[in-house]
Amino acid sequence: MPTLYDTLGVKKGASADEIKKAYRKLAAKYHPDKNPGDTSAEEKFKEVQNAYDVLSDTEKRKQYDTFGSANGRRGADPRDFNFGGNFNINDLGDLGDLFGGLFNRGTTRARKPAPERGADIEAIVNLSFEDSLRGLETKIPVEVTTACRECGGTGAEPGTSPVICPECHGRGVVSESQGLFALSQPCPRCRGNGTVVEKPCHKCKGSGRERRTRRYTVKIPAGVKDGTRIRLKGKGEVGEAGGPAGDLFVVTRVEPSRLFERRGANLVIEVPVTYSEAALGATVEVPTPYGDRVSLKVPPGTQDGRQLRIRGHGAPKLDGSGKGDLIARLRVTVPKKLTKKEREALEELKKVSREDPREALFS
Repeated sequence: MPTLYDTLGVKKGASADEIKKAYRKLAAKYHPDKNPGDTSAEEKFKEVQNAYDVLSDTEKRKQYDTFGSANGRRGADPRDFNFGGNFNINDLGDLGDLFGGLFNRGTTRARKPAPERGADIEAIVNLSFEDSLRGLETKIPVEVTTACRECGGTGAEPGTSPVICPECHGRGVVSESQGLFALSQPCPRCRGNGTVVEKPCHKCKGSGRERRTRRYTVKIPAGVKDGTRIRLKGKGEVGEAGGPAGDLFVVTRVEPSRLFERRGANLVIEVPVTYSEAALGATVEVPTPYGDRVSLKVPPGTQDGRQLRIRGHGAPKLDGSGKGDLIARLRVTVPKKLTKKEREALEELKKVSREDPREALFS
């Protein structure tokens, strides 16, 4: 049976420095992060870690050299103990970790940080009223966090690489004795990563990330209004620990129109008509937001503020079901100055008029 010295590849009388050097070399070689999915490498890492835990401790090494076992041999894993029925100490959740730390301190492995989704970000795109109705394709600049181009995201100065944390020896956790129990907590030096950066990258200062401006092409559909949000999936901030990226939301800001008022998919335009057109009826031309004109029939006796609907000449609907309507709000105009003939005609109308518009006030 190989000894712990054999596991580290050193002689029995090796010095503490020789043991430490051998351990670092083997731990870096078999570390789970460098061998994802390789169970044999993971088991080898455990053996190397266990051997170093014993041989790096003066008292434990003395007991191992004397008895060949004691603390020098890995005992049964309390997590595998069955206390009857289907109960297993793993069912205790965090308490299982606590007892694991008590009976098997030397092989405690770091819990890899859970993948975390990146943050969503927003970008503003300004549009003219006409472009909001037509739709367009444009490029927008967005500032996002990405992996540092200098160090490739490692955080280490180019030419160097992160090393095994000397505090937790790559486990990412440290154990603190509390009498009978040993409580495990994330390593304060490497923050649970198992590695530390001795020479931080001069550009990102060891963070492994940098802010960069990226340009994304976004298609603005016809019919957007002020405040419409367009989602670009996965174009937000990068995730943590392999988590998915967030989303980019493009928010439209539409310049108001001089003629048209937006009401959902409908557009409202105020159309002036003369007193005679409102009273007698008429056909007038109304501009549309698309540069053409449509004819509108004004019924006789039209009152100021009446709204007439012109179907299919409004804004495009975002669901692709056609266009809204153009609503003409009629405004009866009163001339500020009258010619002699206009005055005579109105005086004559006044004489023959039968309607009293204030009659309802006194009824």
